[in-house]
Amino acid sequence: MDKINLSHWTDLAIQAGINIVSAILLWLVGRWLISLSTRMLDDQLRRRNLDPTLRRYAHSFLSVTLTVVLVIGILGFFGVQTTTFAAIIAAAGVAIGMAWSGLLANFAAGIFLVVLRPFKVGDAVCVAGVTGTVKEVGLFSTVVDTPDGVMTLIGNNKIFSDTIQNYSANGYRRVDLKAQLASTADHALAISLLKDKIAAIPNVLAEPATDVALLEFTPLGPVLAVRPFCKPEDYWQVYFDSNRTIRETLSAANFPSPEQAMVVRQHAV
Repeated sequence: MDKINLSHWTDLAIQAGINIVSAILLWLVGRWLISLSTRMLDDQLRRRNLDPTLRRYAHSFLSVTLTVVLVIGILGFFGVQTTTFAAIIAAAGVAIGMAWSGLLANFAAGIFLVVLRPFKVGDAVCVAGVTGTVKEVGLFSTVVDTPDGVMTLIGNNKIFSDTIQNYSANGYRRVDLKAQLASTADHALAISLLKDKIAAIPNVLAEPATDVALLEFTPLGPVLAVRPFCKPEDYWQVYFDSNRTIRETLSAANFPSPEQAMVVRQHAV
């Protein structure tokens, strides 16, 4: 009797080992096929010059879908009722969807972002109050790298329901600066000098032409609006170089420094 039990348990252990090894092999082969499928999809989309944002989105969607199919297939291979399993997944999906409606909203917004394409990977944007460069548009969130080097993940629904500013959509961007002059300064001469000097800064576009004009008056004196144009990727270089040029140009031309003027009148009593 003991020999029969021992033989029975040995057979069960061998069968269990075979099942485990088979499951591992099926998983490895399945993952290899999924990886091959996603690579083939990427190659086809790349050959068609499809947008990188859409390529990554399609890659993620295909990988997740095929992985779910692989898991169900492995369970079905070992006799698990996949119809019941699928029903359980559907029921769990409904429950999770009700509990995590925000994720579904982000997923739906992600689809709209890919279809409508208000921005793409590599664009400089301001979305949901965050300014930076788009690195990835995912299923649920968008990754933006801020100018100070911080990777920021923003829910797609928050982006889609808020204002979207795409600084890379147009071929140029205007840099808005101000130059404060003293009340005794010759503003016409300052305008002429700054137009020539600002236009000579590297990466400042000839068209549209640099605009320098009298903007407003303050107690210190007149204020000039200095507005060069550049490509979006050159914005900060032109911004800092223009500030430096304003300072150096006015100083070299011996323009007086702006000073607060006060008039004191004494009345005889």
